[in-house]
Amino acid sequence: MEDQKLIKVLGNKDTLALAFGAMIGWGWVVTAGLWITEAGSLGAIIAFVIGGTMVTVVGLTYAELASAIPLAGGEMFYAYKAMGRLPSFITTWAIVLGYISVVAFEAVALPTVFEYIVPSYSTGYMYTIAGWDVNFTWVAVGMLGSIFIAAVNYRGIKLASFLTFILTALIIVAGILLITGSSIAGNVENMKPFIEKGSTGILVVLLMTPFMFVGFDVIPQAAEEINLPRKRIGQLLVFSVVLAVVWYIAIIFGVSRILSPSEINESNLVTADAMAKAFGDSKMMGNILVLGGVGGILTSWIGFYVGGSRAIYALARAGMLPKALGELHPKYNTPYKAILLIAGLTTLAPLFGRPALVWLVDAGGLSLVVAWLMVAASFLILRKTDPNMARPFYLKGGSTIGIIALIMSIGVMILYMPGMPSALSMPEWVIILVWIVLGFIFYTTSINKFGKDESDRYMNGEIERIFRDE
Repeated sequence: MEDQKLIKVLGNKDTLALAFGAMIGWGWVVTAGLWITEAGSLGAIIAFVIGGTMVTVVGLTYAELASAIPLAGGEMFYAYKAMGRLPSFITTWAIVLGYISVVAFEAVALPTVFEYIVPSYSTGYMYTIAGWDVNFTWVAVGMLGSIFIAAVNYRGIKLASFLTFILTALIIVAGILLITGSSIAGNVENMKPFIEKGSTGILVVLLMTPFMFVGFDVIPQAAEEINLPRKRIGQLLVFSVVLAVVWYIAIIFGVSRILSPSEINESNLVTADAMAKAFGDSKMMGNILVLGGVGGILTSWIGFYVGGSRAIYALARAGMLPKALGELHPKYNTPYKAILLIAGLTTLAPLFGRPALVWLVDAGGLSLVVAWLMVAASFLILRKTDPNMARPFYLKGGSTIGIIALIMSIGVMILYMPGMPSALSMPEWVIILVWIVLGFIFYTTSINKFGKDESDRYMNGEIERIFRDE
């Protein structure tokens, strides 16, 4: 069991679909109306251009490091080589919260989409959270979906990547139909007001963008399972980010062009309603868009199970989480105990109802930005301390890009802080505080049992093995 390794099975289309599908998810269907309402059509586009630029810059630093150190749990090794063991744990633990928050988000999003297809299915009142009624059938759909996705990931990354590729194709078809239809049937008047609530509205939407773009960093997590030249890993990572930026901007344009502000305010699922209106109020076309949205839920769900389980696996192998979480399944070669842990945590998410969507987006978003900041810092440090390190995807002007990535990450982090217009609420800070306490307990317990020297020896050995294989 100790000698068992992850298997290289992912090709070009598998890797690109994994990252793009993880980034797109369900957010473009369920929250596009909120973006336009908060910032206006042009304001929302500006927010995504800024957020997309930040993520692209961060993605470039990731691309260089992922191609240089293609190990599962990528951030853990980048931060370790640059800053040491504790910063390495902080970075990876932050990204795990981000991944788990997305997995839990999708468990809440799935029953939400059923309300469009089967409006009266949610029955069996249980209780109320933040003014929202939680019903039994609504919870059941989310939990059953969670169990299904956990089973897919449990049985191997090849099955997961094949399903992701098929579903990603479905998403793209639905999106192209929406954008084409709204471009023909819509008009510029519907896009007014172009800016809503001034800079405050743009900042509110900007705060959501890290969560919408998270997914490109699944590639470093699955790097040991990618069967491609190392330079190609970096290229695909950057390309996936650019595709996602274009996608979100196109969706905002399409929705705002076909639906008026009043129609957006009255809609429960604006992207589906926009699709229906673009094709003559066709309910069938609205359902096709929803099916694309379901595909997005599933691709994102699968992708973040891959990312989260590999990050947990890496931490456990390095002795910074319980060692059992670093075991691979004897038949499927997956970190099955890490997958079961994620399933256990996130299958409960539907019990918190739809308000959990916003809490998870913001708490997970902050943790992701923290991880991105640490990766940017690692990138800059390694450029100075190890300039001769083999870098198959070498970033020209890298130090400047690294500084920009660092500054932009800090800037977005500030937006989450108290006193800012887009500051986190109390439930979101509680989620973050609980995660920090859990991390402290797991780290200190595991390191005391495994040993600091043994942990360092393992991580140094893995990095040296990669460089020998170059």
